[in-house]
Amino acid sequence: MDWLLYENELRKKGYQNICGVDEAGRGPLAGEVCAVAVILKPNEIIEGVNDSKKLSEKKREKLFDIIKEKAVAYSIAYASVEEIEELNILQATMLAMKRAVENLSVKPDYVIIDGNKTPELSIPCQAIVKGDAKSMSIASASILAKVSRDRKLKEYALQYPQYGFEKHKGYGTKAHVQALKQYGACKIHRKSFLKKILDDNQ
Repeated sequence: MDWLLYENELRKKGYQNICGVDEAGRGPLAGEVCAVAVILKPNEIIEGVNDSKKLSEKKREKLFDIIKEKAVAYSIAYASVEEIEELNILQATMLAMKRAVENLSVKPDYVIIDGNKTPELSIPCQAIVKGDAKSMSIASASILAKVSRDRKLKEYALQYPQYGFEKHKGYGTKAHVQALKQYGACKIHRKSFLKKILDDNQ
């Protein structure tokens, strides 16, 4: 498995600062969507990095600090629950990705993004399906995004203890749906995601 295949191909074409982008939190019923942009040093392989979904929480937490330390630059950005409701989740995700790229302290000259769509950027970019399992830069971004968002949901769990956000991180687990039916939605719930659940409860 060549983790630097995409980065090296782009370097051959003359691009220097190649940025990987990924998001966390498109599917949950609550909380913001988080996007991260990461620029790594040329030929940088960070041991243990993989698609964040394939790593344990403990492993992701450990890699979070290592990636931040080793990165040339990284940026963590969000789109709010209000923006998700107003724009829809896809557009809000694109907005968070755009913010992450534009907030980097080092300007990238090429952006590779996990998925099949790219945000509107003034920099050349490419979407790579399952990019978080193919590119070191995107996989690193996926870990930073997942850990950042999970930490935010753990903070919300202190504010809204009845929902169990620290366990399911806002995803629609059985326990979460049960809590919604019992307590209704709170401020950080994405109301448009809940129609069916709450309608069934009428």
